[in-house]
Amino acid sequence: MSKAPQLSARERQIMDVVYALGEASATHVLEALPNPPSRSAVRTFLRILEDKGHLTHRIAGREYIFRPTRPRTQAGRSAVRHLLDVFFDGSLEKAIALHLSDPRTDLSDDELKRLEELIQEARKKGQ
Repeated sequence: MSKAPQLSARERQIMDVVYALGEASATHVLEALPNPPSRSAVRTFLRILEDKGHLTHRIAGREYIFRPTRPRTQAGRSAVRHLLDVFFDGSLEKAIALHLSDPRTDLSDDELKRLEELIQEARKKGQ
């Protein structure tokens, strides 16, 4: 599987819009972005995202309608792998330890219970 090029902050914003809507034209993206750039810039970003392999398009009348090439969960997995590799030497344990040690981290009892369940499932896989 080839590694997709990394996204800029604006490209991530645009991908968030397209994922949220399922598919979107440049007009839809422009309307949904906070502090949007020009219409021309949005069209350019959409083309770049398509060139990078993140989007594909179909033509509807005079508009290009863009949609993601991968499910959001698959794209998320790739982003998490990259984050772990770049900032935590590939270690999930280091990333979680840092997050849990942050005083702003406030996990609910339900979240802690779900984490415990995930750890138990991972232990069963390793046996």
